[in-house]
Amino acid sequence: MIVADRKPLVEIQEMVANSRKILVIGCKGCVTVCNVGGLKEAEILASSLRIGRNKNGKPMEIDETVLERQCDPEYIAQLKDKVGNYDAVISMACGVGPQFLSEAYPEQKFFPAVNTKFFGGAVQHGIWEERCAGCGTCVIHHYDGLCPIARCSKSLQHGPCGGSSKGKCEIANDVVCIWDLIVRKKMEQGRLDDLRLFQPAKDWRTARDGGPRRSIREELAS
Repeated sequence: MIVADRKPLVEIQEMVANSRKILVIGCKGCVTVCNVGGLKEAEILASSLRIGRNKNGKPMEIDETVLERQCDPEYIAQLKDKVGNYDAVISMACGVGPQFLSEAYPEQKFFPAVNTKFFGGAVQHGIWEERCAGCGTCVIHHYDGLCPIARCSKSLQHGPCGGSSKGKCEIANDVVCIWDLIVRKKMEQGRLDDLRLFQPAKDWRTARDGGPRRSIREELAS
């Protein structure tokens, strides 16, 4: 899933400092799962903004709502009769949400309430870690399902560097060396020779360096 963190309240307050009527929109997608941008978080943000403005003697009118997804036009269309009633709209979705909203309603001002971080999952309650770099050509089958592109600090694909020690990356003691995990797993399964097989250079044309990407399902798009 996409993992995000909410921006500091002060930063959000500065974004909408000149607005008097605001709509805060949550998203039931990934940001709800990581407890950043669902309905509960939208209500908390709206309440915090109200308190801050009242404290400064500049009250504002704030409403909150939530969409099933902010990355799908059919759900964004549900706002067409209300989005124009506000000075500003705050999106609590990942970075895709406010962009879709801005394209659908070009006359309105949209502001992001969260910082999109990475593709990952929960390793324990309240802690998420990156697992995928979205490079467009998955090669984890060469590494027993572990991704050195996203999880190696140097994205090394042919073995560990000389900086890891005791299974930890040289950048920090709490960062696991993914190559240590890959090698250990190969050893435990008696398949260490797999790593001696030649792997061609990765095709990076499917990664972000090729410009904005698009996925087309012709059977759905026709």
